[in-house]
Amino acid sequence: MSAPSDNMPIPAQAIHSKPLLVRHLPYFIGAAILVVVAANMNFDGYVHNILLQATTFAIAVFGLSVVLGLCGQINLAQAAFFGLGAYAVGIGTTDLQVSFWLCLVGGCVISLLAGAVLGASTLRLGGHYLAMVTISFQQIVTLVMINAIWLTHGPDGVSNIKRPDLFQSSQSYLAFCVAMLAIVGYLVWHLPDTKLGRAMRAVRDNELAAGVNGIDVFRTKINAFAICALLGGLAGGLFAGGFAYVSPDQFSFAESIVFLTMSLLGGVASPIGSAIGTGLLILIPEWLRFLKSVPGLYLAIYGLFVILIIRFMPDGIWGFVSDAFARWRAKIKTPPAANALQLKPATIGGDIVLEVTGLSKHFGGLKAVDGVDIAVKRGGVHALIGPNGSGKTTTLNVLSGLYVATAGKIVLDGTDITHMPPHQRTASGLGRTFQNIRLFRSMTALENVEIGAERPGNTMVGKGDDALTERAMEALTFVGLGSRANELISSFSYGHQRLIEIARALASNPTLLLLDEPAAGLNSTEKLELHELLKRIAAQGLTILIIDHDMTLVSEAAQHITVLNFGRRIADGESMAVLRHPDVVSAYLGSE
Repeated sequence: MSAPSDNMPIPAQAIHSKPLLVRHLPYFIGAAILVVVAANMNFDGYVHNILLQATTFAIAVFGLSVVLGLCGQINLAQAAFFGLGAYAVGIGTTDLQVSFWLCLVGGCVISLLAGAVLGASTLRLGGHYLAMVTISFQQIVTLVMINAIWLTHGPDGVSNIKRPDLFQSSQSYLAFCVAMLAIVGYLVWHLPDTKLGRAMRAVRDNELAAGVNGIDVFRTKINAFAICALLGGLAGGLFAGGFAYVSPDQFSFAESIVFLTMSLLGGVASPIGSAIGTGLLILIPEWLRFLKSVPGLYLAIYGLFVILIIRFMPDGIWGFVSDAFARWRAKIKTPPAANALQLKPATIGGDIVLEVTGLSKHFGGLKAVDGVDIAVKRGGVHALIGPNGSGKTTTLNVLSGLYVATAGKIVLDGTDITHMPPHQRTASGLGRTFQNIRLFRSMTALENVEIGAERPGNTMVGKGDDALTERAMEALTFVGLGSRANELISSFSYGHQRLIEIARALASNPTLLLLDEPAAGLNSTEKLELHELLKRIAAQGLTILIIDHDMTLVSEAAQHITVLNFGRRIADGESMAVLRHPDVVSAYLGSE
């Protein structure tokens, strides 16, 4: 049977026809088998401790796969959150005589709040500054555990920690921990396919593009950090119940580095990789125990093993396997056909969809934009042109919220958006592309466009994943790339990546579309295709504000032109009249 063509619509429901639990039934069957094995196998004490350590550590490492793998934020304090959960269970069940379950929940809440507060106060820093702050937090928590003897019992630690009545035996408690590992693993595994997970991936790949596509970047980072801390606290609570003893040296900075290494070794972007890395880093020392009689040899082989994996598999063991599988799957998977894209921009205001008054942006003494007025009429193509350095892209950055205006007012479809952050402007109906293409490189074309379709305020939001997928497919088909929806961005040419970025903006059903030099880098054939695409977009009533240096494209596509030079408006009006204006000719060609 031949593959369906773009002219044969297939309902989006066909993509996810089976319920989620049914599609993942093999996972749950496998997890159930592991739980039964853990509950019935008679492990000796040493093997039991190794398995219990691997299980609880893996849950903590799952947290790193969320914050680092999905969101791209560094956390070198996971052992601190692990310790908070462990001490909550330890102190609660021994000193306070509180139920294990309440202590476990309490430890998770404490870790969650600590992670959220730490994230809210530091995530705007990013990079090595964020790493330094998390290291400092880790050190503070360790010092409190050692010195707050009245609370933590100091260096002696907390002993005789109680387990829940249902799981008093070592076997039953191990089975319980394996079950928790399976549940948490499933949730983390499924997270990338949720709205929050897609937002995290977008933030990791390109924060700037994520913001102008309606994602609250700061909140997304905090959510990722809080989830990571929560899983660390849960793992620590389970660890304390399993070993019945905790002490400060178990939750030092060195343990945070161990957690990070486990995550990187297996593959930071996947819970499967996290489990593989955890198992290897716990089991490799056991496999090499016979070498401990030779001083230094054990550590040398152990370190070499880790270095070789990271060197030749930079995305980890599972990352290496999954990338190969993803490339193979993209080749054989045929994307569903889509209906024709319907653009229905909101019409709250009057005939003027964008009104800019006295807009200025100063960088110190440099006036990049100086008192510019722009009025964009609804349903047409309005061009903003000028020589290099005239302030065009700066104007677009101020309009989309990437720069804060020094002065002026911006009204979009009757709503004052002057002081809104980028994601709120997107929610108000502003769509944008960039001069330098900003796509989410780890995603497929379809996943990129789905991010745009999830814009807050879009009519697709709230109708389920099938509706979002259908909308994204419509946008990709509209720009001529529907048949390649499942391919990774790296497989597309520069010109096609431009089209994907436009499709992502169209999927959000914006009121106003800002195009920042869409013809840059395109050959003559691609420019003709772009011109035809702009005609089809304008034919559906979508208002476009375009910046471009290609005067042929501008003169043929735009009905109205505003010209900037040295940050100031020098001409504004009907296209051909503006292009003949003496000041415009002088700005572009110079004067004798």
